[in-house]
Amino acid sequence: MASVIEVLVPDIGDFDNIPVIEILVGVGDVVAAEDPLVTLESDKASMDVPAPVDGVVSEMRVAIGDHVSQGSVLLTLSVGGDEPVAVPEPAAVPEPVAVPEPVAVPEPVAVESAITAPAAAIKDDTLSYASPTARRLGRELSVNLTTVTGTGRQGRVTKEDVRAAAAAGSGIEQALAAPSAGLELAPWPKVDFAKYGEVERVKLTKIQKISAANLARNWAMIPHVTHHDEADITELEVFRKQTNAEHGKDGLKLTMVALLLKAVVVSLKEFPQLNSSLDGEELVLKRYYNIGFAADTPNGLVVPVIRNVDTSGLLDLAAQLSELSGKAREGTLKIGEMTGGTFTISSLGGIGGSGFTPIVNAPEVAILGVTRAVTKPVWDSRDFVPRLILPLSLSYDHRVIDGAVAARFTAHLAGVLGNFLRVLL
Repeated sequence: MASVIEVLVPDIGDFDNIPVIEILVGVGDVVAAEDPLVTLESDKASMDVPAPVDGVVSEMRVAIGDHVSQGSVLLTLSVGGDEPVAVPEPAAVPEPVAVPEPVAVPEPVAVESAITAPAAAIKDDTLSYASPTARRLGRELSVNLTTVTGTGRQGRVTKEDVRAAAAAGSGIEQALAAPSAGLELAPWPKVDFAKYGEVERVKLTKIQKISAANLARNWAMIPHVTHHDEADITELEVFRKQTNAEHGKDGLKLTMVALLLKAVVVSLKEFPQLNSSLDGEELVLKRYYNIGFAADTPNGLVVPVIRNVDTSGLLDLAAQLSELSGKAREGTLKIGEMTGGTFTISSLGGIGGSGFTPIVNAPEVAILGVTRAVTKPVWDSRDFVPRLILPLSLSYDHRVIDGAVAARFTAHLAGVLGNFLRVLL
């Protein structure tokens, strides 16, 4: 005899009330465990909710545009029975909903990285009357469907309507313009570049579009200051190479980022303001240490988060870094793997540079940038000796952190990196 189970929204991190953007099954469909059922879209990424077991879809509890949270019921599955589920007659196509003309530029969506979320003006299309394929195309082209006039049956927005709107410029410009609202900035210059010579137009990736809006908002709304310092990692580099030689057979590679993760936590405990978030007139001091790291991918920058770094060993951190970096390159990171961060590290050590100004990853209040370590002559009170020096660049929210605290933090961090035994204290 068949039993009926409810399929619930799984753990989606810190997000709540997020929209259903696509339904991939219908009543009567036979699904296997791990088959995607519906697609949700948070401020960080899209995610498919998979079937927990084999079964037949017996009832849909949500529709496109509905907002759900962790534990919400999406649908029910008939499990273990041989009788087919009765499929209801298709409902009549509803009359299109009248959409009021937009009267103001939407406010940008809050984000934790980076670096990885669609702007509200782009994804708030729940009032539009459009097919799932048109909605998906709208997200890919960054077109706000509520601003698109549908030419399909009964005003339905078609894929052709979306393409035409994208060509007319109703896409990413809205997201990029949002952070300037109220700042009295001059309009962005419009230039016919082709009249000066040959050009090539390349579409931004989805991650680049997401990052553009969030980075612009963070830079415009957070008073940034960057403090530069240096750390002597001569002995630490010797330790890193020895560890890799001893554990090379295990396939693990201890990178400088893994060492930085551990060292940063020691300094964050000493200076808790940097492990906080500004919430109105209150500062939220976090007693947990979830550290994000900027990962370079073929489609753009994303920020995976390693949780509870303070209780993890170095080899465990190295394994997690390797796993999450691989997922980032493959585009398979889950929402929970990009949320909950308290501090971020952006490393350009594998490329070069002597310093830069990383942008704070709201709602965090600080981000550490590191570039390539170089050997420099350092005076030891008797002579100049070669030492391996790592440049540090700490950007911080000046509303929360003043220059003295930032300088003390980087000096403390340099001390931890110079004498890594302090991690054990």
